[in-house]
Amino acid sequence: MGKAINSEKLGKMYNGKRYRTRREWRGLKDTWYDYTRWLYIWKTMIKFMANPQCLKGFFRYRWMVNYLAAPDFLDRHTEGLRGPQLRIAHKEFDLIVEHMCTTMKTLFEADQNIGGDPEKSKKLVLLDENMMSQVMNGFPNLTAIVPEIPPIYTSSTMAQDGVIHYVDVCEEYGVPGDVCPMPAGELGVAIEDDYPKVGICMLHCNTTCDGSLMGNSLEQRRFDLPSFGIAVPIRYTDPETRDYAAQEIRNAIKFVEDVTGEKFDWNAYFKNMKTFNGETKCFKEWLEVSKTDYPQVIGNNVALYRDAYYQVAGGRDDTFLKNEQEICKIMYDAYDKKNPVVSEVRHRAILWGVQAQYYSAFPLWLQNCWGIVPLIDMLSLTSTDIYSEDDPEQAYYDMADLYAKENMRNRSEGGLDVGVDDLWRFCEEYRADMVIMYEHTRCKSMTGYHGIFDDEAKKHGIHLIWVPHGLMDPRYASRGDMRNEVNRYMRTVLHEEPLDPSLEDFDDVKAW
Repeated sequence: MGKAINSEKLGKMYNGKRYRTRREWRGLKDTWYDYTRWLYIWKTMIKFMANPQCLKGFFRYRWMVNYLAAPDFLDRHTEGLRGPQLRIAHKEFDLIVEHMCTTMKTLFEADQNIGGDPEKSKKLVLLDENMMSQVMNGFPNLTAIVPEIPPIYTSSTMAQDGVIHYVDVCEEYGVPGDVCPMPAGELGVAIEDDYPKVGICMLHCNTTCDGSLMGNSLEQRRFDLPSFGIAVPIRYTDPETRDYAAQEIRNAIKFVEDVTGEKFDWNAYFKNMKTFNGETKCFKEWLEVSKTDYPQVIGNNVALYRDAYYQVAGGRDDTFLKNEQEICKIMYDAYDKKNPVVSEVRHRAILWGVQAQYYSAFPLWLQNCWGIVPLIDMLSLTSTDIYSEDDPEQAYYDMADLYAKENMRNRSEGGLDVGVDDLWRFCEEYRADMVIMYEHTRCKSMTGYHGIFDDEAKKHGIHLIWVPHGLMDPRYASRGDMRNEVNRYMRTVLHEEPLDPSLEDFDDVKAW
């Protein structure tokens, strides 16, 4: 064990329990750096819990216990990393933890269930779980909050069994068991009355699928707030839908103005979009470097972080932009030095489909175990357009475009061109020879594409590995099941040996 990549046998750190046998040794410099960041996360969490309202929230809501796993979450998402990649990961994931603590603090200080301030509650506008937030960029006196993120999205990422209870509650209520666990879990939280009671109104939209849309309509009954649904075109690539889509944005803005009494502020909107555009420029730089022989910002260092700043923050927090500019400096320095991200690059891969929330560290396992470099994932390949910073009329169309290209609907809607054909274009651009195809076992949206993907992969000479998962419910496909699909392909089809044999088969069923 030591400083070099793959010098630590990572599989030996799992012993079937919720904790590791010890911390990973990365050489003195990297180990010390990683340890100080680990302490920083504990400091952030302790500061959060020191707030009386946050402490009340901890004891009021069942899902809050999942956040005790936050330090382990950081360990899982930095596993095996050294040098620049370790620092990029901490810059991204540490900021995610900080942002989540700020979000939950805002929720709890306004939460009527635990005696929160009703005036603060009136300044909160609730958004749908997969919804872009840029429509709120012109309301500087209001705060956009996604109530499903703390109990469902982040909970399932922090702890793999974090939302199982709510999925079961939904099924016990009478909802069929083959429903996607995302809307099922969200509905379960509503049934249990485990959402903070906040907000003056709610915006939602037709997101990824009918299950999500129906779940939102049921949750509205629990929130009991004035609501507006943005009907985003399904065939959003059709130019004829753009005028209609822009009008939906105008209607949504007017709805918020009428309910809250606030007026849309174009100066605030364009200020935030300037920040958002700056973030997009940084992201495009990451992508360009990933097309070279020495990619730097890859896999785990893209997937979760891209979702946080692109969709949730949406340009309203310039901390993300400053963070990304610092990451660019680290990236270019590492690229100039031809820094390797793995000890041996065996395959360059595109990750396609919706990944498992309970195994968001899976891309890191791919590179540590098999030398499969996960260059980019489907949910991160959203819009890279630069949007207007001074034209209000164009801004309506820009927001409509962003809503059409939400992370969770950008590829599942829009037709064959964006759902299938774009994949092979990306494989060519990134010189990828492999696709890791996430297959959500309870998703109906992209099931019909299965045979098409297989045929097209053969035509393009791409190795295609199907990896089944249950999105937020590991009982349908465990982390081990996901790894075994890759293991079988690598051994039986490619006849390769793992870079780290200890990671090929280990027990993490009871791990966070």
